[in-house]
Amino acid sequence: MTRPGGVWQNWGRSQKVRPYQVEFPADEQAVRRAVAAASARSLTVKAVGAGHSFSGIAVAAGVLLDLRELRGLVSVDRERSRVRLRAGTRLYEIPGLLAPYGLAMTNLGDIDRQTIAGAISTGTHGTGAAYGGISTQVVAATLVIGGGEVITIDEHNEPELLPAVALGLGALGVLVDVTLQCEPAFVLEAVERPEPLAEVLADVHDRAAAVDHFEFYWFPHTDDAVTKANRRRGTPAARAPLPPLRRWVDETLLANGVFRVTCAAGTVVPALVPPVSRIASRLMGDRSYADVSHRVFTQSRTVRFREMEYAIPAIELEPAFRAVRELVDASGWRISFPLEVRFAASDDLWLSTAAGRDSAYIAVHRYWREDPTEYFGAVEEILRGFGGRPHWGKEHSLDERDLRALYPRFDDFLAVRERFDPRRSFINPYLARVLGG
Repeated sequence: MTRPGGVWQNWGRSQKVRPYQVEFPADEQAVRRAVAAASARSLTVKAVGAGHSFSGIAVAAGVLLDLRELRGLVSVDRERSRVRLRAGTRLYEIPGLLAPYGLAMTNLGDIDRQTIAGAISTGTHGTGAAYGGISTQVVAATLVIGGGEVITIDEHNEPELLPAVALGLGALGVLVDVTLQCEPAFVLEAVERPEPLAEVLADVHDRAAAVDHFEFYWFPHTDDAVTKANRRRGTPAARAPLPPLRRWVDETLLANGVFRVTCAAGTVVPALVPPVSRIASRLMGDRSYADVSHRVFTQSRTVRFREMEYAIPAIELEPAFRAVRELVDASGWRISFPLEVRFAASDDLWLSTAAGRDSAYIAVHRYWREDPTEYFGAVEEILRGFGGRPHWGKEHSLDERDLRALYPRFDDFLAVRERFDPRRSFINPYLARVLGG
């Protein structure tokens, strides 16, 4: 299905564009036709999923391929616990597709609105010092490259290119389907509690090593953190979920409803932010429960925001975080959103923010109606000083020259792009900035 382009904008309202044309491919052949037709007309083409990236990575001024019809399960390899999914499948749909086979994804981030193609293409990750991002779960991919040719990268077909294709920024082609390495379904035991920030920072690496998945939030203008420690606990029979009313109060009433009101009020009366943050840091996150993995990994996030996130060597987390805190304390800003700290294991994906090093992530946010420029720019300057790599799907200012210095396989990735897309059918202003024209 094809229609003229209306105005497209991302979830965070940081990007918008009026594409020349919008198409809704439902299968591989439709993607091939769309890419070939765009190429013949010298139009750029860009696949778009949920629009949950804050950077301009999904902006499509030429032909926008909306993947909402390209969803669902293609096949399951029961023996090896592998599943093949169409590229537009949303992360929140995957647990239901895997459940009949007793499988689960190894790790997830805390938001599940993204498509699987968008999540892996931007380097979306969760937390866990021994676990990689979602792209590390990819064992095969089918994509349509420049001119409309279909190629498959897997263990039998150019497996040496999988580290490029599994996290390809949308620069190598349009993903049609991806195959994920899954594992038997499991329960996570979650313990969330407010703690003094100083105590958390004092032994943060021990905490991250002691459990499977650890993260913490710091509410600016307070001395408090909220820690989240998740341990794997066998099969789904071990569930002890939150009562429905408690979950509604925590995640709908407090984390979204009340928080939305306080963020909006803070834009009008900034002086409200510090006292509200002190209250929030004590009210939120004091609970323990056990549930199937995806219900613990992910949370409902309906308060709109903008985000920047940097990966730094894990060993540098404490000094980097202290520098960011000192900046916030000295700035006079009133920051209503907490800072988030997560962890990831080193991997071998060419453009992964954790490539070649165990990593810690510091994410900063601002309510979508507030201008984040000064705050994000100052935090970015600090984290760059610690060798920081920006999340591809979140706001940052780096360009090709900056990024080449951060990624040893950067030019190898560009060589694959030259082969797959010599006419730059998949380029947009963001990719031109970060990869060159």
